[in-house]
Amino acid sequence: MNKRSLGRTGFQVSELGFGAAPTAYLKSDAAAAAAMLNALLDDGLNLIDTATSYPGSQAFIGEHLSSRRDEYVLVSKVGGKFRGVEGPDWSEAVVTAAVDNALKELRTDHVDVMLLHTCSLETLQNGEALGALVKAREAGKIRFAGFSGDNEAAAWAAGNEDIAVIETSINIADQKNIDLVLPVAREKNVGVIVKRPIANACWKDLNDQPGMYKNYAAEYTKRLAAMSITPADLGFDGAPNDVWPTIALRFTLSQPGVSSALVGTTRLANAQKNFEAVSQGPLSADVVTKLRDAFKKADPAGAWTGQT
Repeated sequence: MNKRSLGRTGFQVSELGFGAAPTAYLKSDAAAAAAMLNALLDDGLNLIDTATSYPGSQAFIGEHLSSRRDEYVLVSKVGGKFRGVEGPDWSEAVVTAAVDNALKELRTDHVDVMLLHTCSLETLQNGEALGALVKAREAGKIRFAGFSGDNEAAAWAAGNEDIAVIETSINIADQKNIDLVLPVAREKNVGVIVKRPIANACWKDLNDQPGMYKNYAAEYTKRLAAMSITPADLGFDGAPNDVWPTIALRFTLSQPGVSSALVGTTRLANAQKNFEAVSQGPLSADVVTKLRDAFKKADPAGAWTGQT
């Protein structure tokens, strides 16, 4: 798999990263998911993203992948309260405890990138939460500090000298951050990891969407319908459910400044389809322009902000 620079971190990361949220909800298929993850590492994927708020996910990664720790860039997220820790959300005490807990669960002595997990612009500017990550960096617990979020908060974070990586939403139905966040990230040489690059499969019937993602999918479904654009309009043949995933992933990775796009699945066959899509390279400039124009035409007032 092709590698891209993760901003000024010095890391070269795979164009596709693994979003580990689904591992928080595993039951009997944990062994299969572990086998899939190891297969992905074998195939060249080298970025894994998890979070304190994904119950059991950090522990899953630690149990099944810590023996290969030097083969991947490890990203996690902190900020909110979790069981057994006293203090308000985004306080230094909670952030510090979450970092220490992550090291324990992930079975590692450092996390490569630790992100503040979708806090408000006001919380970022207050400085306590970010300051806690800076102290963790200085102590060697993390290598780089970053922010996961969207819109004005993500743009502000990208311009902050202590932020080296941004994780934000960019997809065919979520384009606000292309204009608001990516220019700042490019100027400051900040790495950009993209969440929801396939727009929660918003071309599907909402009844087919998993419950945990239905709210996001509902908004994206509404937007894509308003955009009134089809794969055929873009020059692609085939059934929409078969063609849209490839178009969506390639659109996200066509945006200048994007380092890696996260996909979350526990099925190897689905992951391999994503690999195949990315191997086709960026979309043509003409197709990207059509998708961008359709988004702007459907939302002339710019009301469609990034989904946090």
